[in-house]
Formats: sequence, C-alpha cells, structure tokens
Amino acid sequence: MNKTGLLVVNLGTPDSWKRKDVKKYLAEFLMDGRVIDIPAWKRFLLVRGIIAPFRSKKVSLEYKKLWTDNGSPLLVYGQDLVKKLQSHYQENNEEVQVELAMRYQSPDISSVLERFKKNGVNNLVVFPLFPQYASATIGSVAQNVMEELTNWNAIPSVRFINDYHDHPQFIEAFYRKISKDIEAFKPDHILFSYHGIPERHLTNMQEQSKKLCKWPDCACETKNENKPLCYRSACFNTTRLLAEQLQLKPKAYTSSFQSRLGKSPWIKPYTDDTVEKLAKNGVKKLLVVSPSFVADCLETTLEIGEQYKELFIESGGSEFKFTESLNADDHWVKAIYDIVLA
Repeated sequence: MNKTGLLVVNLGTPDSWKRKDVKKYLAEFLMDGRVIDIPAWKRFLLVRGIIAPFRSKKVSLEYKKLWTDNGSPLLVYGQDLVKKLQSHYQENNEEVQVELAMRYQSPDISSVLERFKKNGVNNLVVFPLFPQYASATIGSVAQNVMEELTNWNAIPSVRFINDYHDHPQFIEAFYRKISKDIEAFKPDHILFSYHGIPERHLTNMQEQSKKLCKWPDCACETKNENKPLCYRSACFNTTRLLAEQLQLKPKAYTSSFQSRLGKSPWIKPYTDDTVEKLAKNGVKKLLVVSPSFVADCLETTLEIGEQYKELFIESGGSEFKFTESLNADDHWVKAIYDIVLA
C-alpha cells in the first residue's frame, strides 16, 4: 500500500535570537557549498573565521526585533502552513503525512525523513518554499534529501517540485495580496524585489547547458526569454505574469534583486540602487513586493520594511509600503495542494 509524505522545506532559522544560536545558524548555512561556491578551505576560513564571528552580533540584534513569543516568524508561518495543509488532506480523505523541515537548523531534514520512514512512507514529494529554482536553495534541498535517503535500505519514490514561479495559482495567491494593497495604498510605482544570487551562479548554469541559460548574453528583463531553471529569467517572468494580472503599464513597475553579500558581483539591478533612483526620479508612493519569499522573514520585514523604507524617504520619497508575503494564507494552502496534485 502506498503511503505519501509531503515534505515542505524552507531555508532555516536560528533556534533563538541569541548570538550563539545565530552564529551556529550562519555557519551551517554559509558552509553549504551551493551557497558559497568556492573551494572548501577558502569557504571554511571565510565563514568560520570572518562572517560567522563578526556578523553574528549584528544579525542576532535583527532577529531579536523579529522574534515572537512563539519563536521565529519563518518557523511559525511554516508550522501554520503545514497544519492547514494537513487539515486540507484530511478533509479530502487523503492519507498524506505533511511535515515541515528546514534546510538549516531545526526541524532538520534528517529527523523529519526519519519520521516518514517510521510511518512507512514509500512515496515522497518534496515541496521547497522557493518559487524560482536556484542551486543555492532548491538545489541544496534536493542534494540534502538525496544524501539522507542513501542511508535507507528501501528508498521511496521521490518527486521534487523544482519550480512553480509561473503556476497560475501561485500567481493568483500573490495577486490577491498585491491588489488589496494597490486599492488601499494607491502607489505611484510597484517594485518587485527578489532575493539576489551571485552572477557566477548563472555563469555555472551556462557552463552546464546552454539550453538552461544564456547568461550574460540574455535579455530576460525585456523579453520573454524564460529558460527552465534559470533563476533570473524566472524572476522576471514572475513579474510579467503578476503585472499582466494586475493590468500594470510597463512604466508602473520595476524588478530588482536584494540581499547581496560580499564584494563579488550579484545579479542586477540591485534593489537599494533602484529604490534610491525611483525616489530621486519623483516617485512619492512606493509599494514593494517580494515574490521570491513565500514567508516573511528578515529579508522582507526588516531589509525591505525598514532599511529600504528609510532609504526611500531619505532619497525624496514620501510614503512606502511592503506587501506581506503568502505565509499561511488559505489561497496559498490551496495553491500548494493543487501544485503537488498536478
């Protein structure tokens, strides 16, 4: 008898906002060779010797601002989402075990897979909470899951949901959020801000297969050059689909990329530069949406909601609003159910 397990995976969060836990989280996250793709010894010196020790104090203070009575928002939203998904399957009389895991820290993928094994799961579906494929996110999750499953005597059937950036119900779920804010806020301009990745990640994709990405000779920001598993192309395609749904004119919106780390070039345009430029060019009311995050976290609540807001006002803007993410929204729950079913 087939028993299905649905593994919902997000990036991760420290066990607490305290510095020691943040340092531990940063070390595990940044030591992943798919996140910082440099030789292991260089990565060790950089992460263990510089980034984790010196950034952990600042980052812990940011997590302290974010922390709730129930813990990290990313974990709380994930738990609520999984609970609703499980109820949805039960209401449809479907025997599917739904579990939440984090790629880094707790609940870790290994322990959650162990629960599946004890319950006799022989059909596994992995749903990473990243709409656009990137090696550093979905690729890392897939690698970790497969490494863990090699220890099983009976390896289950496994399916990965690698990309759903253009799925109609994903677009619809974000459209509902954005349209409400447009109606209430009436922005002059909408900025779609996506998490950035180093340019070399696209270069590596190009080296793997020319069919996947044309970087750097692409025009995905101006033409519909959607390529399978090309992160930058997928982000611009998500923007196009949302803009069409919202009936936005071309000059009414922009796409950009945030959260860069280090001195190496990341994919452009950068969100901070774009926010500043929009304000200086006369935009007074700016609405920012981040369709690469399906749950609010440091990068949305603080980086966008505080840092970019401050930059926009300082640069001449008047009003700034951020559209909250999908979190555990009922439309998002139904979207995941249908994406997995398809």
